[in-house]
Amino acid sequence: MKIKPEFCKVHDALSILVGKWKPIILLYLMSEGTMRYGELKKALVGITPKMLTNQLRELEEEGLISREVYREVPPKVEYSITEYGMTLKPILDSMHEWSMEHKNRKLKNTMD
Repeated sequence: MKIKPEFCKVHDALSILVGKWKPIILLYLMSEGTMRYGELKKALVGITPKMLTNQLRELEEEGLISREVYREVPPKVEYSITEYGMTLKPILDSMHEWSMEHKNRKLKNTMD
């Protein structure tokens, strides 16, 4: 399928996924299942609480993850990947594969 650059929607998709943390948050929820805020914070070494909150809100607004709040003290909040969010799995898998091939290509070129 030939995509005309002036009608390309890749930019729209990237604007949803762009950022250091969004893809890794999605991958954690895809592989680990439902996770609490604290579990995500611990898994994402180096992320600030404000950044994690912002990234989770944006992913939730796009319908990629769901947030469930339990009425208890202290409050319990869990995040899960949605069925719609799972549609990104093949794309993220392909990006991972491409990245690995690219890294190997660069390494090979520096050795030549």
